[in-house]
Amino acid sequence: MRVRVRVTAVNRKIRGRFSWVTTLAATVGLVAALGAVPVAASAAARPTGPVVPVLAWKPCDQGFYCATAHVPLNYRDPRGALIRIAVISHRATGPGRSLGWLFFNGGGPEPQVSSLPTAYQIFPSAWQERYNIITFDPRGMGYSTQVRCYPSEAAEQKATGPLPSGFPVGKAQEAAYEHAYAILDTRCARHAGSLLDHDSTADIARDMNLLREAVGARVLNYYGASYGTLLGAIYANLFPATTGHMILDGNFNPVAWSTGNSQVPAFSRIGAGQASEAVMTAFLDLCGNASTAACAFSAGTPAATSTKWHTLLRLARKHQISLGQQGTYTYADVVDAASNLGQVSQWQDNAILLQQLWTAATGRKPSPAPTASPSSAPAAGPNYYTGPEQQLAIQCADSPNPRDLAAYAAAASVNTFAPTAAWNLFGCADWPATADQDRYTGPWNRPTASTILVVGNTGDPWTAYQDSVAMSRDLARARLLTVDGYGHTTGENPSACAFSDMVNYTLDGSLPAPGTVCQQNLNPFP
Repeated sequence: MRVRVRVTAVNRKIRGRFSWVTTLAATVGLVAALGAVPVAASAAARPTGPVVPVLAWKPCDQGFYCATAHVPLNYRDPRGALIRIAVISHRATGPGRSLGWLFFNGGGPEPQVSSLPTAYQIFPSAWQERYNIITFDPRGMGYSTQVRCYPSEAAEQKATGPLPSGFPVGKAQEAAYEHAYAILDTRCARHAGSLLDHDSTADIARDMNLLREAVGARVLNYYGASYGTLLGAIYANLFPATTGHMILDGNFNPVAWSTGNSQVPAFSRIGAGQASEAVMTAFLDLCGNASTAACAFSAGTPAATSTKWHTLLRLARKHQISLGQQGTYTYADVVDAASNLGQVSQWQDNAILLQQLWTAATGRKPSPAPTASPSSAPAAGPNYYTGPEQQLAIQCADSPNPRDLAAYAAAASVNTFAPTAAWNLFGCADWPATADQDRYTGPWNRPTASTILVVGNTGDPWTAYQDSVAMSRDLARARLLTVDGYGHTTGENPSACAFSDMVNYTLDGSLPAPGTVCQQNLNPFP
């Protein structure tokens, strides 16, 4: 059985990687450029607020520059203790006059610095030529000052014990979750330090504003995907006068996330489980209308393919499914694998995996099917600690979540994919209550200096299209750009029409006409 120490399914998906963003890659020189910078204990502050950081840029990779900013731990005490924020940028390459700085957050919440050199290669050429592109590791993670409850990841795993992968199934596994996260939460309350109380997205937005001032930008131009949309929306309402050209792609519903019913887990409140169920239904319909050469899991018709899927689920509940060297899949693993719908370009490979599981579960002779594209070996990860408490520190601070196990179990019972959303923030059940003191809860309609471009896919499996609609209505000045297609964020699922509108907006502020609907480029099963 494959095991994971923490629940990562929805966080892994909802991080919202842009098509111009790939998995984390180790970046030459980053440790040297960032890791050795000490945390300052204090600094002389302006009488009215925090000191603007001085960025001493150093080359840290081919064409990239890294720096460390020192920002207040607690913005209510701007002259108190400071923490470090790791920053990376690439200067505009075009011969003409630069348009200034474009801030970027690809989602998560997760580190951003290590992935930018890889992501940058796939950014629109107009952005590369006209903008200095900049991002930073959010406080609490990456090369920035970290939230850290254990000396090592191995020590954390030893303390909490291995958890079933995906999500808990049954009372025994639920009890194991409750026990493990109680240990983690208690440890964090005692050992994570004062940063735990000042690690909300509002704090991160304030850090971003100081970085804007540090680079001399009059306004913040910004692209944010998935979680990055929440960061952007909070920035826009904390600093409306300095909100420039801002794109929010694959949106959270900010009101439901920050102030919704505390007896329903936050990802359930924003409809992640229902969105995944709806997109899986579309997946099965499209697959059933395709040949097995195009969709290996096809049973010839949408109805037969749906029946095949539900039969596979029943078989997985009865016994684990072995795929030999590929591992053994529990019921939760099968659901987790099927819910990997964020990139339409991967749907064929998902269908191949489901067919392999079907063949193994039914004991049938494998039928001819396309071979999944070989994947390259993953690059070595960045040289820093990554524990589940780093995401939880931000998410538990930002959103009210239930304090009892029964509420998570109830939310998980809604449909096949509801457990993935419901259990993802179970670590918030016993999280220290003081962590939410910096939470931003509105208002969301402060008039901004510029109209914000909100982009949403109609078939987004993790941040439902309705969340993008809600974001566009909650913000005081916003224009909704709809993409008729599937997958999480338009950046991950290209639409030439939408890309053109997005780029034009960042270059000259021109907005698509109200009600614009763009088509997606990809056909899931050609």
